[in-house]
Amino acid sequence: MNREEALALVKPHLTDHRYTHTVGVTDTAIKLAKRYGANSKQAELAGIFHDYAKFRNKEEMRTLVKGKLTNNILILEYSSELLHAPCGAYYVENEIGIKDEEILNAIRYHTTGRVGMTLLEKVIFLADYIEPGRDFKGVDEVRELATIDLDKAIIQMLVNTISFLMKRQQQVFPTTIETYNDFIKKQKKKEK
Repeated sequence: MNREEALALVKPHLTDHRYTHTVGVTDTAIKLAKRYGANSKQAELAGIFHDYAKFRNKEEMRTLVKGKLTNNILILEYSSELLHAPCGAYYVENEIGIKDEEILNAIRYHTTGRVGMTLLEKVIFLADYIEPGRDFKGVDEVRELATIDLDKAIIQMLVNTISFLMKRQQQVFPTTIETYNDFIKKQKKKEK
């Protein structure tokens, strides 16, 4: 599937603003993939489809998690904004027909991260945060780090995200904390 075909499939599921975001994530993911040695075609498809389920009915997604995605059941105790990632991976596989598990995992974990992220997962996770349309405190620092060290950029992204949620007294999904800890542990090993 080429870029135009993929964008045509995703566009009806997104608002104009979210479509622009999706193109920004896709272009950023391709740049990061090329910089750090990930497969740019996989990065392109994962970027295009990462928010495929963003505007799906929340109750439909909750039902999907309770039924076919029970390994994601914990997500129901947290923000409904997290639902679109695991549900999106399911829909992309079953409606679009993408079976590449690396692409599906990049979609599945783009909101929470996970311990032991693959290079492609890191690329999508970070691209979603730093795409050119994003404008919030701390994003420029993460963009700069992304040109130097992928893992350090993700650590700063996680620090920013977790701090943002804590300042607003919102729950932090446990997998996101585990992701942060995993990156810190690996960074300390690198620095030894």
